[in-house]
Amino acid sequence: MASPVLSPEQTAFLVCQRVARLATADAGGRPHAVPVCFAYAPGAVYIALDEKPKDVPPDRLKRVRNIRENPNVTLVADRYAEDWTLLAFVMVRGRAELLEPGMGEHAAAVKRLRGKYHQYETMKIETNPIIAIRVESAASWGALDAATSTRTPVLDEIRGRRSVRRYLPKRVRDEAVERVLEAARWAPSPHGRQPWRFAVISKDETKERLADAMGGEWRTNLEMDGQEPGIVEKRLEGSRRRLLDAPVLILLCLYPEDLDAYPDPDRQENETTMAVQSLGAAAQNALLAAYDQGLDAGWMCAPLFCPENVVGALGLDPGLVPHALLTLGYAEGDPPKRRNRRPLHELVVYRD
Repeated sequence: MASPVLSPEQTAFLVCQRVARLATADAGGRPHAVPVCFAYAPGAVYIALDEKPKDVPPDRLKRVRNIRENPNVTLVADRYAEDWTLLAFVMVRGRAELLEPGMGEHAAAVKRLRGKYHQYETMKIETNPIIAIRVESAASWGALDAATSTRTPVLDEIRGRRSVRRYLPKRVRDEAVERVLEAARWAPSPHGRQPWRFAVISKDETKERLADAMGGEWRTNLEMDGQEPGIVEKRLEGSRRRLLDAPVLILLCLYPEDLDAYPDPDRQENETTMAVQSLGAAAQNALLAAYDQGLDAGWMCAPLFCPENVVGALGLDPGLVPHALLTLGYAEGDPPKRRNRRPLHELVVYRD
């Protein structure tokens, strides 16, 4: 298998940038540069010919005409900050081609672009060619690993967050994990009691122990459901890879000892429900804080089905009740298009 052209650090930086500059040249060598939105997959960069106002049809755009004459292109994604110690860029060079509608890779590229930019969900980018750059070389400079916030409006951050399953083998810095945990601890909770605890897992041997403990229970459940042996093995392997490939795991646990105690079971049950609700708020805070730093994350509820196994595998306080795992790292390319959300009018009832 060929080695990837981009390093994990370069890939992580490129994936989290929202805009890049595409440089093309015509047959005579006359250059042309334009800002573009893009999506990255291992070995390729995809650029849509979208519906933003233009004076010419997509096939007459200067960048398209140049690519037809001279496929050699350069793409630069950079970060500027008033603190110049944070300046950085990644530059990729390669040969570009036009993917026409109907091609399999064209459909996959559209999914990636819509997964990264929700604005494309309402644009008919599938009707136009997609520019595909086959990356041949890469260069970079500056603080690629710097944890900075792009100060994206909160609604755009909520829309932009994606659930990731495949990660680069790139270490997540401790201070970035701490920011995620700091956001989680500020979640609202019943009576301000914060009835939860977080366990951070980064060592491979600990991940393997956890995966083994949860996998045995899930195997039993899948077999009890009547799943075919081949399907059982495939699902178990996929779940195991999600745990082992993620650089960091954060286990979210309830801590019932912090709950208010009531003499009647109904109120005590409601108290527990409020605690679970607040743990969900902590998880969302963590996911958004990760996205704000250019990290990617996923949410797994597997611990909910085998809490004792998880506590035993990690040697945790028996009073903790595991509920969910957050995987944390840098996505291996732009994740595919996220699932559509129902329109607001289907979810809301107004009562004056």
